[in-house]
Amino acid sequence: MPELKRLDAGHAPAVLAFELENRAYFAASVPDRGDAYYDHFTDRHSALLAEQEAGICAFYVLVAEDGPVLGRFNLYDLEDGTAELGYRVAQHVAGRGVATATVRELCRLAAERHGLRTVRAATSRGNAASRRVLVKAGFVPDVPDVPDVPAGPTGTADLGGEPDMWYRRDLTLRQ
Repeated sequence: MPELKRLDAGHAPAVLAFELENRAYFAASVPDRGDAYYDHFTDRHSALLAEQEAGICAFYVLVAEDGPVLGRFNLYDLEDGTAELGYRVAQHVAGRGVATATVRELCRLAAERHGLRTVRAATSRGNAASRRVLVKAGFVPDVPDVPDVPAGPTGTADLGGEPDMWYRRDLTLRQ
């Protein structure tokens, strides 16, 4: 059974392999990270670990029993009991409930380990699979109550030039 593990230095080769093997698949639904990301992966991985050590973010990998990374699940900008969620799963496990189950597990960890009360995530309006994952994992659209509220932290967002929608999940230890 796959296991959700906190990112560490030893995961670097498997994470890079995961990113390279799934690059075209990811680029079909989110902006490509660009060649510089892969060319300087070791530096980027070290920077993520430093952010995690500082308590700014919490990065996790879903690892198969035989070692390959099946997905990345990240909590960004941990502040005032809130964080933003980002995730991606390998193409060969997509559509099998892996992302939904792991997002649920990460929400549990977010409350228990990181003391979070709210997790937010943005997804493009065109990414129906990601929206389904969020809804099945207990997220709801995060729509502003006031019509004049500008796009940004609530409601619509702009990620990579494509209109996106914010979702949120309020956490309790009983979920």
